[in-house]
Amino acid sequence: MIREFAAEMEVRDGMNAAERLVKRVFDIVVSLLGLVLLSPLFAVISVMILRRSGGPVFFSQERIGYGGRPFHILKFRTMPPDFEADGVPRLSYRSDMELEPFGRFLREHHLDELPQLWNIFVGDMSFVGPRPERSYFIAQIMERNPDYEHIYRMRPGLTSMATLYNGYTDTMEKMLIRLQMDLEYLKKRSLWLDLKIMLTTANFILNGKKI
Repeated sequence: MIREFAAEMEVRDGMNAAERLVKRVFDIVVSLLGLVLLSPLFAVISVMILRRSGGPVFFSQERIGYGGRPFHILKFRTMPPDFEADGVPRLSYRSDMELEPFGRFLREHHLDELPQLWNIFVGDMSFVGPRPERSYFIAQIMERNPDYEHIYRMRPGLTSMATLYNGYTDTMEKMLIRLQMDLEYLKKRSLWLDLKIMLTTANFILNGKKI
């Protein structure tokens, strides 16, 4: 069971200013290359979404990022256009009944996340960092552990240790576990650790392991 915290803890950033600059330059260069090289795949996926389900190609949703600032995360749309039409945020998005048929394929191969290369390029996100959350759920997390505010010291990431080893966060308990893992990452992060996380993520995806 996750212990609830009443007071904030001190968390030192494992990266110095120079390392954070290198990390940002890497993000810009690699995300730009990805956007250019994968543009034909972007076009194919976009056409397939339009042909199979109609509606918008991209899904955009407000998340809270670096410095506690909101931004709009981008994904290829895998859900029906009227999903969450009632305005109530939902914790789980993994029901096969809720996924568009082609959307299921995109989710299983993590292709729905590709538009986040744009988020990385413009500085909303990084390749490695805590997954961004919605303010609705952040408020619930901070009621249990106010140390979540340390997450704002990092750009949200496309992948993370928590993504790899905590799985899909479809419960509040898993959200709190993810928070502890993200705080540990903040304390220990380095360029070498980021590289290992990226290589592990690529290995998991290529070998069909669900993350």
